[in-house]
Parts: sequence; C-alpha cells; structure tokens
Amino acid sequence: MSTIKIKQVKSAIKRPADQKATIKALGFRKLNQTIEKEATPQIMGMVNKVQHLIQIVD
Repeated sequence: MSTIKIKQVKSAIKRPADQKATIKALGFRKLNQTIEKEATPQIMGMVNKVQHLIQIVD
C-alpha cells in the first residue's frame, strides 16, 4: 500500500468527542505535527472524518 503524509492544521478544541478521538487515533499529539500513515481504507475513512482539521502533505 502507498503511504500518505498528514498534517494537523487546526485544533481539536471545541470539537465533538468523536473528532477528538479520531485525531488522537491517527497519532497526532501537537498542532502542525506531520505524520505518515499507510493509505488503508480505515485510515482514509478517519482522514475523511476530520478533513477540516488536517491537510494532506505532498
């Protein structure tokens, strides 16, 4: 599978609990942190759920 780089660009403060949990499950700990994940259907679903808080980095 291919990998994707994801960067958290907005805070999860004042967001619903499920969105906070998704950000944490993706592995984010800080704002502007970049992580690399495999592009599995599960990860892509999580990315889609919080797409307004993150950015896909090339």
